[in-house]
Amino acid sequence: MSTTVENLQSKLISYRRELHENPELGFKEYETTKRIRQWLEDAGITILDYPLETGLVAEIKGDQDGPTIALRADIDALPILEQSGVEFSSKNEGIMHACGHDFHTSSMIGAAILLQSRRSEIKGTVRIIFQPAEEIAQGAVYVAERGVLEGVSAIFGMHNKPELPVGTIGVRSGSLMASVDRFELDIIGVGGHAGIPNDAIDPIVIASQIVSAFQSIVSRNMNPFHNIVVSVTKLQAGNTWNVIPEKAELEGTVRTFQEETREVIGERMRALAEGIAESFGARAEFRWYPYLPVVDNDDRFAEIAKEAAEVAGYKAVEAEQVPAGEDFAFYQTKIPGFFVWMGVDGPKAWHHPEFKLKEEALEVAANYFTELSILALNKPELLK
Repeated sequence: MSTTVENLQSKLISYRRELHENPELGFKEYETTKRIRQWLEDAGITILDYPLETGLVAEIKGDQDGPTIALRADIDALPILEQSGVEFSSKNEGIMHACGHDFHTSSMIGAAILLQSRRSEIKGTVRIIFQPAEEIAQGAVYVAERGVLEGVSAIFGMHNKPELPVGTIGVRSGSLMASVDRFELDIIGVGGHAGIPNDAIDPIVIASQIVSAFQSIVSRNMNPFHNIVVSVTKLQAGNTWNVIPEKAELEGTVRTFQEETREVIGERMRALAEGIAESFGARAEFRWYPYLPVVDNDDRFAEIAKEAAEVAGYKAVEAEQVPAGEDFAFYQTKIPGFFVWMGVDGPKAWHHPEFKLKEEALEVAANYFTELSILALNKPELLK
């Protein structure tokens, strides 16, 4: 097993529970930031001076010179009413750490403490980013715009995985989490009497055909070996039973694991919607909102990601892809990065009001990222 410090697990449980009781939403993590700062300062860990309103960056310099790598933890919570039943449930009604960011934060504080105790083994510098606003997909961009990635050769991160047992780390090269994009579509027809539809242009009929046609893009226009989800999640039109409305409004999301697919599917959807609407004499107004890129793990780090698990005494397994998004992906558009699953053996999925996890995983994650950092810095050829 890897080196530990006295009472680390009990410390991390205490930190995690305090964060869990006091969750804050994206860009409002003021008290969360104060707590993280205090715990790091208590451990004698250097905090860098970046212009961040919430979130902060710590740094551990090794006794030997070398490159700089980064570890990342997200610190924000979700607007969910907690129903987990744990004794340390949220005190902020309607806000909950239902995605385990309290776990991520506490674990990375643990990694900072362990790395501080093993400076003699570190050939370079480890920068630890405690990032705000992941849940609203703005925190990584915010952090990067303030210069936090300058001089950083690679970045590593994780997400807890309730489906994996404690002590298991999911590792996968290439795409791990999907890109996330949003679309809106208005179909403008001609309103009229429900009993005299020939005098109207019914946007509901047109919208229904477009919903079905969108699925044919996936099955007939895209590479059959690519992973794509097109979901229409809103179709709203009309306000009474005997009137054909003038307009139908649609909204939804597209997920894919391939950037080349992501680059074209929005325009295919636009062309299809406009073509179908025009064929009925209506008009389509399509709007596309790029949200998150693919979490795309750099192949060069796959072996040390597995090796770190073995050195720490844990088990590395092939990670399954998940069509959820993660703003860690923005970092990977700037510098090489690798993202893993951390097993927490929880009964419910992310964003569920009964989300829970096993706290034994705190020390596992802290040990893992300590070993991963030391291994990465011992292989500077990977960081060029």
